[in-house]
Amino acid sequence: MNICIIGTGYVGLVTGAVFADLGNNVICVDNDAEKIGMITRGVMPIYEPGLEEMVERNVDDGRLAFTTDLGEGVRMADMIFIAVGTPAGPNGEPVLTNIVEVAKGIARHLDRYKVIVNKSTVPIGTGDLLRQIIKENCENGTDFDVVSNPEFLREGSAIHDTLYPDRIVIGAPSQASAMKLLELYAPLERPMLLTDVTSAEIIKYASNAFLAMKISFINAIAEICETAGGDIVQVAKGIGYDSRIGGHFLQAGLGFGGSCFGKDIKALIHTSERLGCNSDLFRATLAINDDQPNRFVNRLKNVLGSLSGKTIGVLGLAFKPNTDDIRDARSIEVINRLLGDGAHVKAYDPVATENCRRVLPQVAYVENPYEAARDAFALLIVTEWNEFRFLDLDRIKDLLKRPLVLDGRNIYDPQKMARLGFEYYCVGRRTAK
Repeated sequence: MNICIIGTGYVGLVTGAVFADLGNNVICVDNDAEKIGMITRGVMPIYEPGLEEMVERNVDDGRLAFTTDLGEGVRMADMIFIAVGTPAGPNGEPVLTNIVEVAKGIARHLDRYKVIVNKSTVPIGTGDLLRQIIKENCENGTDFDVVSNPEFLREGSAIHDTLYPDRIVIGAPSQASAMKLLELYAPLERPMLLTDVTSAEIIKYASNAFLAMKISFINAIAEICETAGGDIVQVAKGIGYDSRIGGHFLQAGLGFGGSCFGKDIKALIHTSERLGCNSDLFRATLAINDDQPNRFVNRLKNVLGSLSGKTIGVLGLAFKPNTDDIRDARSIEVINRLLGDGAHVKAYDPVATENCRRVLPQVAYVENPYEAARDAFALLIVTEWNEFRFLDLDRIKDLLKRPLVLDGRNIYDPQKMARLGFEYYCVGRRTAK
């Protein structure tokens, strides 16, 4: 099948590479000439395990190409995927400027029936908007269908999630367009759900909102555990074993970050209120999450007193492991609070340092976790990179000016940390001193 992917961010680049790996002819289009040049040279604009190798393999085999020419991509394709950004506006409503411009561009180059598939996360009703824009700007009256095919990728495991999705949602207006998507995805042999376009758009927002709600819920329970003397890890296991609930997304900590959950909940709030529906649950989910970094830094201040002039080490800058993405990362909020209280910050992350340096140039970035600990009054665990679980903790303790660790991701055992002589504070568990 001949496929055009418009947009080469996480969704577009990964989707294009996987479709090519499945034997399709894929051309990826982006209006950022620098990015296209970088990818063509084999340099990935994002960090995603396995992506560079997959792109190189399919480029070499002639199934995957990159261009800035939208017309070239549209003309070669039987199916066009839209995967451009929809950033949040000031009131939470997604900004659809990119979607609108892409729709107009597609319309100018339509030369035969094509299925136009929206993978971008968009407000409810965008499928109708796309159809209207393309129809109004297509001068030759070529027929087409607009399909909603939301993505459920997790950064850091995006290739796996594309190849082995829990489900594939296809919101199609006609049997012909649905069959095109069914044929494309058939080699994956995964469950497929056929819906109308509007339902598919709602499924995306509802999924992310529910997962975010689980995170905020367990963090609210963690606060109760801290006050009452319970252990949130055991509580999460106790409720997660219930098959109606499940254990996923019940890890207490600093809350969710990244480009999706917060943005999508804000969009759902905006949509709910536009439709006259109650948005209290979604607002509470955001409020609890927004408070987690504040509670974390306040705990540090309760232990150390004034932070002015004190050096604090920070481990982890990316919003989650196995990515270099710092969008809405908890690290940014935590570090800004530390700097605002007069602390000096040393930070380490395996891959996100350069991205963070552009946002927080006043931080001292170091080459390894041990340099972050050296002469610091406290070491903060902000992102749960696996390498942090296997540090030489005796060496960490010797390097710290005070053996104080605040673990925002609960990666260590409190009893072990106490035996090693640390003052150890985590989330929703008994503290060890």
